[in-house]
Amino acid sequence: MVDANQTFVIVGGGLAGAKAAETLRAEGFTGRVILVCDERDHPYERPPLSKGYLMGKDERDSVFVHEPSWYARADVELHLGQPAVHLDRAARTVRLGDGTCVHYDRLLLATGAEPRRLEIPGTGLAGVHHLRRLAHAERLRGVLAALGRDNGHLVIAGAGWIGLEVAAAARGYGAEVTVVEPEPTPLHRVLGPELGQVFTDLHAEHGVRFHFGARLTEITGQDGMVLAVHTDDGEEHPAHSVLAAIGAAPRTALAEAAGLALVDREDGGGIAVDTALRTSDPDVFAAGDVAAVERPDAAGRLRVEHWANALHSGPAAARAMLGRPVVYDRVPYFFSDQYDIGMEYSGYAPPGSYDQVVCRGDVGKREFIAFWLREGRVLAGMNVNVWDVTESVQRLIRSGARPDPEALADPGVPLDSLVPAP
Repeated sequence: MVDANQTFVIVGGGLAGAKAAETLRAEGFTGRVILVCDERDHPYERPPLSKGYLMGKDERDSVFVHEPSWYARADVELHLGQPAVHLDRAARTVRLGDGTCVHYDRLLLATGAEPRRLEIPGTGLAGVHHLRRLAHAERLRGVLAALGRDNGHLVIAGAGWIGLEVAAAARGYGAEVTVVEPEPTPLHRVLGPELGQVFTDLHAEHGVRFHFGARLTEITGQDGMVLAVHTDDGEEHPAHSVLAAIGAAPRTALAEAAGLALVDREDGGGIAVDTALRTSDPDVFAAGDVAAVERPDAAGRLRVEHWANALHSGPAAARAMLGRPVVYDRVPYFFSDQYDIGMEYSGYAPPGSYDQVVCRGDVGKREFIAFWLREGRVLAGMNVNVWDVTESVQRLIRSGARPDPEALADPGVPLDSLVPAP
């Protein structure tokens, strides 16, 4: 039971936290809602940081989840620029960086993730960047524009989604771009070699240089500025700026210090939660990038770092905090825009989990849908410049269907006809 005298605290000022606060009010909760944000900016969405805002197409105000005045109208108490530094589960309090202690009846941890750091010489030089926060994007936006004006070189460590989106933005400004990646293709751990080559070709056509099978070992410079990078195969690349895009790690320090159950790093890390997003403490919940969610099919836990997960898991956690029945089992989804390509990916099929890739459409023209299968079952699908098919792809995944591969590859066969009748 929830009453008006209760206080719900949300730690984390990203999309998951902001949508959780919104949902609490929409569901009729009249108690105190406290939203703790360690950044000074109001809660914002992250996709524009490597897409429209970084490219100069979107204004700064477009990234915010709500306009600033919404929080006062919704009676949500904001603590901006205040990290949560200690969680006392016995006392049910969270201590903030300024010493303030806030009491909670129920707590949501939406602490997100932080970029992994390069552990090599030279990372203290002024031209070394990360991209996770709005302040990072503001700085990088100016850097890319300057590199474009001056024919400068950007070296990107990592050919994941962030690395490739920044590469596309940098080329849009006219900067020279080299991407260093230890795997044999971009996005290897997401798409595997079959589809990773599509993105190799795309970026190469736009002037991006790839150096596969290598890692950065040193960044060299002079007078505090970057001049070059070195890789473990003995190569040197000119560089005026470097972006570390080697992934993100869930921010679990607060939960770990409080004794909440975590997932091993080897299994993806994060705070262990059940299908209702409840942690090992029944009054503490977790959502967004930091939550490793128990899968209803008992196939372990899954932690997803993409926008759609934050968008949906924050509200789901809010409803669970209110005592509503919740089973969070959404199909993972993300999207990307690079040059003239738009894509959406649904499902989960890392290398080693599938035994077949089936494509429908024209891969050469980059207008197709790719499906990853294991023993005939569809695990994941990616539509590239083909639209309004995401729901059908997700229905295929959810159904456990084992469609005929020829029918799956045939654009003339409606996808929904391959989903077994209930």
